[in-house]
Amino acid sequence: MKHFKTGIIGTGFIGQVHIETLRRLGNVEVTALADTFNAKETAEKLNVPHYFSDYKEMIDIMKLDTVHICTPNNTHFEIAMYAMDHNVHVICEKPMCITIDEASKLTAKAKEKNLIGGINFHNRFYPMNNHLKNIIKDGELGEIFSITGNYTQDWLLYDTDYSWRLNSSESGNTRAVADIGSHWMDLAEYVTGQKIIAVNADFSTIHATRKKPKGIVLAYSEKNTDENDYEDVKINTEDNANILFKFSNGAKGSAFFSQVIAGKSVDINLQIGGYKKSAEWHSMSCNNLIIGKRDACSEFVEKGLGTVHSSTKPLIAYPFGHAEGFPDAFKQSFRDIYHHIEYPDSSHEHADFDDGLHEMILCQKIFESNQKQGWVDVP
Repeated sequence: MKHFKTGIIGTGFIGQVHIETLRRLGNVEVTALADTFNAKETAEKLNVPHYFSDYKEMIDIMKLDTVHICTPNNTHFEIAMYAMDHNVHVICEKPMCITIDEASKLTAKAKEKNLIGGINFHNRFYPMNNHLKNIIKDGELGEIFSITGNYTQDWLLYDTDYSWRLNSSESGNTRAVADIGSHWMDLAEYVTGQKIIAVNADFSTIHATRKKPKGIVLAYSEKNTDENDYEDVKINTEDNANILFKFSNGAKGSAFFSQVIAGKSVDINLQIGGYKKSAEWHSMSCNNLIIGKRDACSEFVEKGLGTVHSSTKPLIAYPFGHAEGFPDAFKQSFRDIYHHIEYPDSSHEHADFDDGLHEMILCQKIFESNQKQGWVDVP
């Protein structure tokens, strides 16, 4: 097994998840991190030997195999391009970047340089989602005609909640759609094998103006801030998105994406309707799958080597009854990406740059649909 040296760019909540998860793989050394904010303190806290305030300096000096990009969306393109120009493989948080043009250029660059690009759509790697994909492929549910669900959060419910994601110049044209909706859409397409070919979207924003802290506030922070420490800012991204979908094999669907539903820290729901059976997966009970039947009791399937599809078994690391959740899905996503880097001709389950480009096209077409208030085809 090849040993990899990697650098992490961006060390907020998700960057630290990357560091902790990579160490579980056994063959990936997190040798450096780069951040314009608190790089030294974070490196010391997480025992990363080298730190930089400039990612270019890190790439120039450290002779890395890979970089993980965990920074605001509007920085992804420049960072990924610089890394690939230096023959470094790229693992990028979603969304891939902020425009279709940027995504197209990144995809072309990776192919030109024979480099692997991975997008961390980790929901593919919960074992029960992989199991669902395989039983749909085997025809257990019958032909799929309905794909529905939601992804809801509450961390931006109050007008005093603030993040760089609220600003379209940093997050792109869409916010809830790109930030969390992209996860749901990738998962829906992955498990069903159907691509979204048309969308009809309607957005809403519950806080037209928010109170932005004058200091730095990290994502998911619970820091208390005095009223005098805020400034009012106009919001030009959506809190809620209601979307209708048409899929390539004829299925119809709908989804609701929101970051302002109280009590929903992270709630992903995917419901698949087939002519034989239905299936439902919830992130809040991610080790379980419900198989619905017309003339018999619904089947409650719990993750285990004796209960899942044979092709899913490599994703199970712990015995029956031992839960595998968010960090475990990250681990399996990264394991698959690094295996693909070591064996570039092998098949892979992870989302790659082509998938990242597809999601950028979806986000843009959903944005256009909301502006048009009507159906828009997805090329």
